[in-house]
Amino acid sequence: MKPRLLFAVSALLAALGGPAIAADAPTAPAPAVVNINYQKTVLPNGLEVILVEDHRLPIVAVNIWYHVGPANEAPGLTGFAHLFEHMMFAGTKHVPRGEADRLLEGAGATDSNGSTDFDRTNYYDTVPSNQLELALWVHADRMGYLLDVLDQQALSNQQDVVRNERRQSIENQPYGIVEEALYHTLFPKEHPYYASVMGSHADIQSAKLADVRAFFTRYYGPNNASIVIAGDIDKARTLALVRKYFGGFKRSAPVVHPKVVTPPITRERRVVVPDRIELPRVFMGWLTPPAYQNGDAELEVLAQILAGGKSSRLYKSLVYERQIAQDANAAQNSYALTSTFVIDVTARPGHTLKEIEDAVDTELAALRDFGPSGREVERARNTIETRKLAGIEKLGDNGLANLVNRYNQYLGDPGYLQKDLERLRRVGAQDVQRAARAWLQQGTRAVIEGVPGRQQLPPDVAAPPTKAGKTTTAGINRDEAWRYKAPKAGPAPRLTLPRADAFQLANGLTVIHQYNPALPLVAARLVVASGADANPDDAPGLASFSAAMLDEGTATRSAPQIADEVAQLGAFLHTDSNADASFVSVFSLRSKFAQALDLLADVALNPAFPTAEVERQRASRLAELVQQRDEPEAVAAVAAAGALYGADHPYGYGRLGTEAAIRTATREDLLGFWRSHYVPANAALVVAGDITRDELKALAEAKLAAWPRAAAQSSAPGMPKTTRARLVMVDKPGAAQTALRVTAIAAERSTPDYPALEVMNAALGGLFSSRINNNLREQKGYSYGMFSQFRYDRTPGPFSIAGSVRTDVTGPSVSEIFKEVARMRAEPMAGTELAGARNSQILSLPVQFETNESIGASLADLFVFGLPADYYQQLPARYAAVTAQQAQEAARKYLVPEKMVVVAVGDRAKIAPQLDALKLGAPELRDSDGQPLTP
Repeated sequence: MKPRLLFAVSALLAALGGPAIAADAPTAPAPAVVNINYQKTVLPNGLEVILVEDHRLPIVAVNIWYHVGPANEAPGLTGFAHLFEHMMFAGTKHVPRGEADRLLEGAGATDSNGSTDFDRTNYYDTVPSNQLELALWVHADRMGYLLDVLDQQALSNQQDVVRNERRQSIENQPYGIVEEALYHTLFPKEHPYYASVMGSHADIQSAKLADVRAFFTRYYGPNNASIVIAGDIDKARTLALVRKYFGGFKRSAPVVHPKVVTPPITRERRVVVPDRIELPRVFMGWLTPPAYQNGDAELEVLAQILAGGKSSRLYKSLVYERQIAQDANAAQNSYALTSTFVIDVTARPGHTLKEIEDAVDTELAALRDFGPSGREVERARNTIETRKLAGIEKLGDNGLANLVNRYNQYLGDPGYLQKDLERLRRVGAQDVQRAARAWLQQGTRAVIEGVPGRQQLPPDVAAPPTKAGKTTTAGINRDEAWRYKAPKAGPAPRLTLPRADAFQLANGLTVIHQYNPALPLVAARLVVASGADANPDDAPGLASFSAAMLDEGTATRSAPQIADEVAQLGAFLHTDSNADASFVSVFSLRSKFAQALDLLADVALNPAFPTAEVERQRASRLAELVQQRDEPEAVAAVAAAGALYGADHPYGYGRLGTEAAIRTATREDLLGFWRSHYVPANAALVVAGDITRDELKALAEAKLAAWPRAAAQSSAPGMPKTTRARLVMVDKPGAAQTALRVTAIAAERSTPDYPALEVMNAALGGLFSSRINNNLREQKGYSYGMFSQFRYDRTPGPFSIAGSVRTDVTGPSVSEIFKEVARMRAEPMAGTELAGARNSQILSLPVQFETNESIGASLADLFVFGLPADYYQQLPARYAAVTAQQAQEAARKYLVPEKMVVVAVGDRAKIAPQLDALKLGAPELRDSDGQPLTP
């Protein structure tokens, strides 16, 4: 009998129009036909309801698009659409503030969030199929009854949250203000795309309650929305539920779509933006055709040819050959009013933006004058097609349901996917050349140079005091008493998590297989059970350096040849390393998997470590280390690692290691690490996707049986040497926020306390509705988000509470964190909180196996950590058995405040007095590489 994927599985292609590629397909099959079988109904009040039935997992994605974004904002209210997105989570008439998050997470919801782009605002959840009605109840109350309880306190709180988000994602993020300047330069100030999505502090803070009410009334009626429900549903029953919850809502006035003329750029515009960065970066932007209009697909292909990975022109020329750039990216960003084509390139240390711009201009001129080759276009099309199909592996988040909503809004055709693929396949070399000539001329662009310097931030206006009290206002829709009670869950779906199906090759290689015929896709991961833990004491980062070298040349293929072959297959090849393991992974269409696995085998078994490539990778890693110093949260992570484990422990560093170790690593060091650890007895090939066990066994024998048997070199890190300091500080003068970590060494992956720790952590800081995040974000507005997690290694890994907070509340934030830790230790959780935390872990497990890559990652953990084959099958019962006392005991055992180290990365002059008041003792000062500063 064939192993089943997870639950009662039926192929996604039943929802997508039948099988795309048969098991016995020829080597070069016809292009896949992928039709989304949807049902669209428009309710009398105008709400568009789109249903896609897909029974591969017992989960359902609910995705609502309101057809409003910055394109609809009034002058002087930039960022308002995004602010309003946050307001929709503030509480409604029948669902008090915070209750929706608590109920949904307790029901096993994942991917629960909202987002705003220029043309739309969406809200989405993925829930177990028996909790669909709960999700509809929540979303319906937001649409129908937000105004009934909207008050100034809710608005002020979300203004704080959004402004924290702006500080974190733009002002405290390297190149954030540089990219924002691109939009300011491409568009005139009165254009709705001018302010990007976030808007300014002044405009966010100037929003009034009356503005919020007017915006909701104008744009959040059912006739300006569409809801996609995709997953394990019965269409008739689901439509009846939508009618029940949404059908009685009143229409809003017809929405007038914006009539905006985007003035063309007729002369190159240039701006220089100083930023708190070490490496300069240039952004080039052009105005291009709107989404799905002529030229849009051609420019998407052009972006892939220019900067779509290691086979692209800019990578080969600027990064690989000339080594003047650290990275290069290009994208066609498709929107309704106009699109933007953006290239961004970061200079390597010692090189200038003038060199970068000249090199980019040379490549653009060549494309305009001579066009791309047919092979380049084919590689780009293949890669984009695989990416599009991979995108619908997930039902929720940015997956299938969201794509269906996008097609519906932009084209009025929810099932446009097959036409989209055909549109892509029609693009030829001459089409790409014509698009480059028509749209990417030097005189029609904006050029933004981000250079090291003092940030010039917009005014961060002070928030006025919040007036307490509720405001009773008239709602839009008639109240209905039954809406006050959350609906009960339906019958629980059958929960059958996977059991590893493993076999061994004669050379000792373990092969783990999971058959998943949902899409014609396969993901493979060769995992080696040696990572940073195997680094010599004097060579931090060696495992990562070795892994990065694997695809930089083999005995028979050069680095560029490997990149070109991967792209020609439309595949993705990746090498990496973490604390306990190293990886080589590939992802491809089923029809290309044999060739993709051949590439994986070649780079893993036959790496050549060419001297020239070692030097290229060395230069790249040194520049990456420079970039890491610009990211406050990354700096906090490496400083925390150094403080917890010490300089003699392999976990005491970040993935890259140190500058000294990178500079001194030799080819012989890298080759030696590979020879010692990349052996079959220390490795497993984990494959998930549309491939049978027999097919996989034949391929594994053909590609990997020749790997010579050898003994694995054992490695175990020594004892940590945690700093005696309670407070570690890294000074970032002028930082817009403080990146915080409160951390301690905790538990290993094999601990029997694992279920209790995960349940406890869910309530403390693991969930959005957790105590820490609710306190610092929702109640006090100190942070955009503060969360906690355990990292379980083969030896005890760190527990961390991490996030960024306003500079002026750094001390109070740390104080509140310790209060929440103390409260978790002091008393057992109440029954409702415990049930919610427990259920959130149990009921969200299916989503862990939603994509082939996530399935492979989960099954790889069984090998890396020596877990039993039926581990995931047993895990739900282990979670369910956790008691309040066990969770409290776990908190007392592992969360000892006196052993916790506070790491603060921010403006020392402003945060030191606040932290001194906490009496944590004298701070230990570290640099941006996480290493102690010499007194």
